[in-house]
Amino acid sequence: MRNGRREETQTRQWLRWLPAAVVVGAFVLDLSISGSVNVFPVLAAAPGAAAPVLSLRGTIATGVAANLAGLALVYLERVPTRADLVPFTSLVVLTVVAAVFNVLLARDRRELRTSREVAAEVQRAVLPDPPRRVGRLAVASRYEVAHREAAIGGDLFAVHDTPHGIRLLLADVRGKGVEAIRTVNVLLGAFREAVDHQPELPGIVRQLETRMQSGIAQATGAEAESFATAVVAEIPPDYSVLRIANRGHTAPLLVQDGKVSPLEPAVPSLPLGLDVLGDGDDVPVDRFDLPVGATLVLFTDGIDEARDRHGVFFDPVPVLSRPLPPDPDAVLDALLTAVFRHTGGRLQDDAALLAVTLGE
Repeated sequence: MRNGRREETQTRQWLRWLPAAVVVGAFVLDLSISGSVNVFPVLAAAPGAAAPVLSLRGTIATGVAANLAGLALVYLERVPTRADLVPFTSLVVLTVVAAVFNVLLARDRRELRTSREVAAEVQRAVLPDPPRRVGRLAVASRYEVAHREAAIGGDLFAVHDTPHGIRLLLADVRGKGVEAIRTVNVLLGAFREAVDHQPELPGIVRQLETRMQSGIAQATGAEAESFATAVVAEIPPDYSVLRIANRGHTAPLLVQDGKVSPLEPAVPSLPLGLDVLGDGDDVPVDRFDLPVGATLVLFTDGIDEARDRHGVFFDPVPVLSRPLPPDPDAVLDALLTAVFRHTGGRLQDDAALLAVTLGE
């Protein structure tokens, strides 16, 4: 669901009526006060109001309508004079200026739309949606960008079915743009390689850390200071337990029958990239029950650090404590609806969400 985008579209639809409202309002105002006040400055505002929200044809039509409305008002009140040429000429000039402005805006919108489409394609290529079903797990994912102008972020998720069980990754890389995408690529590549060859979860974490350290060693500038908070989880082939290695990330939530349990790590760990792990180093792994019908929800800090206009952070627990069907899509839809309502329709940071529900 995209409540924020839907509200933005609705606002834009309402704004399309503004130029017509300006013309009609000026006409009615002049009639109601019997021409005692000059409404031509109000009419002159109509083409300018039309330029950002209407097409070129609509902008010109608005200017023509404003001129016709002004002409009608003059004829209703008195005999036109040579002095009336000045306001009408001004209306024509302002209509031409608004038309030029409209053409420039349309060109910029096309370029921006192209940039967004390219960014979205890059995002999809780097971060494809996981399969809808993996073994007994129903899977749902969402990626919400905070700023439409920059659709490339540093959040990522992945789900893989392996001989050792189902392995999941959700991570949030520091920064944005090309540098973040390179780190995202490093982590996704390392995860794909590790999940099939590492029999234990700590081995996956060590391999991710090694690749992060290698990338940092070869990087310069801001990328050399990169790190990523992450949750690496696995469910064995018999679905008997949920194992989680949390590397400095927000605790996942386990949702079932109106109850929400934060799966906090027993021992806090540093994010990936901030701690060099060797083969003998201990990687804390926590074990949790995953009952049939329960939904595991993972998300990046774009969700729990989303703020309302008073600066209050969003709390996902009350939302997920309501009765929800055992369906990961329904859970994520409810969560996103609530967070957009909390923030007024726009996130302050990108957000990646991953939810899996264990079936029979």
